Amino acid sequence: MSYILQIETATTVCSVALARDSEVVAYKQLDERNIHAEIITLFIEELITTAAIKYNDLDAIAVSCGPGSYTGLRIGVSTAKGLCFALDKPLIAVETLTAMAQGVIDTKAYSNRLLCPMIDARRMEVYTAVFDTTGNRIMPTSAEIIDENSFADLLKDHKILFFGDGAEKCKDVLGENSNAMFLPGFTNSATHLTQQAFEKFNRKDFEDVAYFEPYYLKDFIAGTKKV
Repeated sequence: MSYILQIETATTVCSVALARDSEVVAYKQLDERNIHAEIITLFIEELITTAAIKYNDLDAIAVSCGPGSYTGLRIGVSTAKGLCFALDKPLIAVETLTAMAQGVIDTKAYSNRLLCPMIDARRMEVYTAVFDTTGNRIMPTSAEIIDENSFADLLKDHKILFFGDGAEKCKDVLGENSNAMFLPGFTNSATHLTQQAFEKFNRKDFEDVAYFEPYYLKDFIAGTKKV
């Protein structure tokens, strides 16, 4: 039996899940901006208490590693690394877009289409990738500025489901194509890490805790303070 604590903080959602042998036994999450640092350790403590286990019963810590919010990723990865150091447990990294795609695949509600998770960046830019419904990557992870020509080659021959907190702002630009569909209300969740985390755990595909950094994809640009 393996217990994996899973952390997702790449977007405005702060989410923590506890999985036992690839089955989620408990999770907590809240979609609210700038609250990750305040509640993440509280959520973890609640899950440990709910599951009636001890921290040392955990077998690994998995974290959504990006791309996404610079601050959110830093908080999530720092928390995961801190637990790994304190408990002497391995660290598992799951790319955020891969986890998002898995979250849609797990619903078993969509077939014969490609999956395009989108994470909001600045203005009309998103972090994105494209997957098929078996999880195979069709387009690599990238930062894309969306316009009417985006995904044109794929949209000619495939229906594409766009989802995530970056998809809504692209609807007016891409929505006129009959092959473009949008999934409303998708929320990033630590529960989406479960399959990838369990597979990596069984392969012993672990990160170097001392040197691991989030996958920011782009350099952080600090905003200018208004006077």
